[in-house]
Amino acid sequence: MNKIFIIEDDAAIAAQIKEHFQSWSLEVVIAQDFHRIIDEFNAHTPSLVIIDIQLPAYDGFHWCREIRSLSDVPIIFLSSRDQPMDMIMAMQMGADDYIQKPFHIDVLLSKVQAILRRTYKYTITTNNLTKWNGLDIDYASSTMTFNGTQVDLTKNEQFILKVLLEHQDEIVSRDELMRRLWDDERFVNDNTLTVNVNRLRGKLSDFDLDDAIETKKGLGYMAITKDGKR
Repeated sequence: MNKIFIIEDDAAIAAQIKEHFQSWSLEVVIAQDFHRIIDEFNAHTPSLVIIDIQLPAYDGFHWCREIRSLSDVPIIFLSSRDQPMDMIMAMQMGADDYIQKPFHIDVLLSKVQAILRRTYKYTITTNNLTKWNGLDIDYASSTMTFNGTQVDLTKNEQFILKVLLEHQDEIVSRDELMRRLWDDERFVNDNTLTVNVNRLRGKLSDFDLDDAIETKKGLGYMAITKDGKR
């Protein structure tokens, strides 16, 4: 059974999520001590984390960084803050999604289920190594390596790259990427995809390959194979 760790100081919201998710056979644990989030995270070893930004003691951004230093577990921010910079910061820290309050519980559930399917079914079934532009991309460990230098990928970044590489030197539409990533694009904020692609480009820039993913205005994205390399 997948376990969801909720880091939310509004007891009513946390209880609502727990009750609804448990009716869909998801195990849910709620953070108890907001000074010992990492201890609780390690004790529960969750499959996915839902976290608010405004929390007692340290904010959600702090705990996202701390969790990311230990694990690539999927993280969803759930917050009443609606500034674009909050969403951008969350995604840049490695969050998989950002949902604004007030929210519809079934939309949150759908996003959680899609991320769980994408993350764990994909991790189990994909163990191959892909080569592209001199990079070794290891889907099993969510890393890409060039000349001994390794960079970690989030699940979203890895999946975007995989879909683009399935269609090297061909345009993949934004709609197709969103369908493949989230199963149902009705629940996707378009900016989320842009942030993930830009974050992936930032990591590719470590290998001077940030221009290997081209934006085709009004159409989508293309993974470019440079100098005939595969």
